[in-house]
Amino acid sequence: MRGCSMHLARAAAGRIRYQLAHPPPRRVQATGPIHWWPFVMAPELSSILSPRRPLPPAAGRLLDAFWRAAAYCLHPKVIALSLAPLAIIGGLAAALGYFFWEPAVASVRTSLDEWTLLGSLFSWLDGVGAGGFRSVVAPLVIVALAVPACVVATLFVVTLLMTPAIVSLVASRRFPQLERQRGGGVWQSLAWSIGCTLAALAALVASIPLWFVPPLVLIVPPLIWGWLTYRVLAFDVLAVHASAEERRALVRDERWPLFGMGVIAGYLGAAPSLLWALSALTLVFAPLLIVVSIWLYTLVFAFSSLWFSHYLLASLEWGRAPQAGDAGHPPHPLLPAVVPGASPTAASTQGLAA
Repeated sequence: MRGCSMHLARAAAGRIRYQLAHPPPRRVQATGPIHWWPFVMAPELSSILSPRRPLPPAAGRLLDAFWRAAAYCLHPKVIALSLAPLAIIGGLAAALGYFFWEPAVASVRTSLDEWTLLGSLFSWLDGVGAGGFRSVVAPLVIVALAVPACVVATLFVVTLLMTPAIVSLVASRRFPQLERQRGGGVWQSLAWSIGCTLAALAALVASIPLWFVPPLVLIVPPLIWGWLTYRVLAFDVLAVHASAEERRALVRDERWPLFGMGVIAGYLGAAPSLLWALSALTLVFAPLLIVVSIWLYTLVFAFSSLWFSHYLLASLEWGRAPQAGDAGHPPHPLLPAVVPGASPTAASTQGLAA
């Protein structure tokens, strides 16, 4: 009996020594909107799939950023910044309209009169007593070509001049502790904006046949403008404060909320076009109304920049909360946990060493 007890005690002591010498592997638990992985997670993924709470619902964060952006639109600095694109694009449009409006109308009217199909249409309009519509067609064509060009030019100027100042304003007032990783430069932002703008213009030209279908004309252009707004503003807002890895992860994970914000901004951007639907008399004041439209477009883009800034910088701060020691703000589900000042390669090496 005594020998059996000693044997059991010796076996238990050996089991304890073995467990101390060979500890079981640590499990990586993931909570929130994380997909199930059909493979064994590598050590470098532990920084991404560490235990954390998910972000609040996207709808609540969108509304919070929305009302903050609306309130910031009344800030004197934002109002002053909205005058810079107006002075550049509006002044250019006013000068072109002053010197070239009447020659352009005459040239377009001559070209329209030379078309046989349009000549038959004008003859039919004269027969039904709507001959006055002939004098409206040429200005409408010029306005239809000038407004998209003004919108694209305004967005380009807002991206270069206004968005960086707006991001700096939001960051200094609401996120003063947010570190600047500078994952994108000025030339990179310029190339990205030009590439996205050319892609959006190509999509607009390709979708022109769809504009003659009554429901699609109200859907397709705002979708294209929304895509352009989301791609350009998301890059520019995160260019200074996020690293390249953080920017790609955050934009990839939040692409649908960001696209929805861009579509709403696209519909808001279509509101200034309603000025031309008031009456044919507005064509008489076309050079002046184009300047007013540019200012309205500038305000819409300023609001969009503020909306994207509040939304994305708040998500970025949430993702960096563990590195900042803020336990009240869990990290973003897909943001890599990079220690400030350390490269992602170093972070992966630390995970392998652990």
